[in-house]
Amino acid sequence: MTAVPELDPVIHAQARLRVVVTLSALPGGDRVSFPSLKKMLDLTAGNLSVHLTKLEEAGYVEITKAHEGRTPVTYVALTRRGRLAFEEYTEALRALLGGVT
Repeated sequence: MTAVPELDPVIHAQARLRVVVTLSALPGGDRVSFPSLKKMLDLTAGNLSVHLTKLEEAGYVEITKAHEGRTPVTYVALTRRGRLAFEEYTEALRALLGGVT
């Protein structure tokens, strides 16, 4: 009997999964502003911030704070580690759902 694959608990939470899926759709090295991500996911700033912190602690996202003129801007990008973790997550999910490759 084959062992049941484990799903990454950092990614598996619904809001974090939505964040990672959205960021993974960007080409490698691209990033999105916090307000744009918040709008795309229809999350509150506080909720998104909490989930981004968890993803950042795992090394899955990179948060960059900058200024455009005098306006502070926060950017979010999926790291290589995050992209790999998402690929592993999707493979485990496929295996869990019936070994689809």
